[in-house]
This record gives sequence, structure tokens and C-alpha cells, in this order.
Amino acid sequence: IETLLRSWRLKLSQEQLKEVFNRVKQLGDMGKTVTDADLRAIAEAVMGVPMARPIKLKELTVITGNNVTPTASVRLEVNGREILESATGVGPVDAAINAIRKVGREVADIRLEDYYVKSITGGTDAVVEVVVRVRMGNRIITASGARGDIVMASVEAFLSGISALLQEAGKNRRRASRKSP
Repeated sequence: IETLLRSWRLKLSQEQLKEVFNRVKQLGDMGKTVTDADLRAIAEAVMGVPMARPIKLKELTVITGNNVTPTASVRLEVNGREILESATGVGPVDAAINAIRKVGREVADIRLEDYYVKSITGGTDAVVEVVVRVRMGNRIITASGARGDIVMASVEAFLSGISALLQEAGKNRRRASRKSP
């Protein structure tokens, strides 16, 4: 954990590092996969860094059914600007992710590399955890979402990954501009 946090140039005291480790362990003990985005969010929360999300879900509508092409529309706020987009897919999750990807293309070349689902609880009202690997350029980040609704868990995971990549890219640009004369 400490090595990864250092690679992100996050400087934590030993006390803060211990708190991050305890929070990660607590989540792991509950059966939750702790992703890169989760770890960064935990570390920044422990450090008191305000969580700015460059991309926020404002609205999601999904239509699916028998003899209906699964369709989703999303309203996202990207760096303060609202964007509305819609898309179809082979199912409701695919349609929702495709709509978000359309918005994402306006911001950066973002790709969904991997998508995994696991049930945390049982039954038809089970809480599911969705873990995604999202790529922007040569950087890949893992993010997750957990909800009772698989579509919302998927959207949460994907947006969390996109936000983490955009935040990292923004920090790298600011760092580079400070170094140039």
C-alpha cells in the first residue's frame, strides 16, 4: 500500500498510513475488493484532501424488456458542464456504459478494459460489486461500485474509474506546467 501511495506522490505520516491500512483491511474483511480508485479516495480522505469529481452522474434512465432494444440516456456533469447522451446495447448495463462512453469521448480517449461482477449477498435483491479496469492512454486504473442494482453499480464503478483517471491527468498537467519555465 505504502509503495503505491508513494507512486501517486501522496505523502502520508505513519499515523495516516496506519489509518489507511485499517480502512482497507476493514473493507477487505467485509468481502469488498479495494481498487486503486478506492485506495486513493481512502488516502485522500485520511489526508483531508477534498474529493473533487470531474465527472458526476446527474441522471440515468434505462429502458429494457422483451422486444425492446435496451437503451440508456445519461446526463453527466463534466467539469461543470452538463452533457446529455444516449446509446443502445445488448442489455441495460451495456447501454448505460455505451452512453457514458459517448460523453467520455468528448473529454478523453477512455476505454473499458475489464468488467467483473460478484454478488456480495444472496437473493434477487442481492448487493453486487462491480469491478472495472479503465484505460486512458497508457494509464489503467481499477475502480468498483457496489449497489443492489447492477446497472447503478456498473455506472458507479465506471464513473469512479473515469474520475480517478481525469483527476490524475489534471494533477500531472499542473505538475508539468509548474516545472516548465
